[in-house]
Amino acid sequence: MRRPSALGRNRVRRSIRMAVALGLSVSLAGCFTATYQRGYLLDEAALAQVPQGSSQEQVLLVLGTPSTVATVSGETFYYISQKSERTAFLNPEITDQRVLAVYFDQARRVERIANYGMQDGKVFDFISRTTPTGGQESNIIKQILSSSTFTPKLPQ
Repeated sequence: MRRPSALGRNRVRRSIRMAVALGLSVSLAGCFTATYQRGYLLDEAALAQVPQGSSQEQVLLVLGTPSTVATVSGETFYYISQKSERTAFLNPEITDQRVLAVYFDQARRVERIANYGMQDGKVFDFISRTTPTGGQESNIIKQILSSSTFTPKLPQ
């Protein structure tokens, strides 16, 4: 039987190296996880600067422009955020969605602040540790949180 030439052996070695490199890169790609934050990033220190009774202007200065504003019953600023994780080549999976709601009274002063999210499949206020009662406010929050493909409107 004939021995392979040096050129043939080099091709085999190169093929083996390429296969090993490809196998390593595919196995390492499964370990890669990236976290993405979209929308408003809540700063607890900034939130502490907006106590009950603060003016609407102070809220805008401290927290910035809200993601959306509701003017149905009084005025409410909504700051919306979403956190997702992506592993390797898979689609991103939403791990957390929050809506910071700043409610104003008729004098445009902060009446209360709520930080809504999902807990056990229900809308939950992480500040007062309660679930909101039914009504228009609850429906708006549910719509925002149930939308898994939300894209916040960013200020220009």
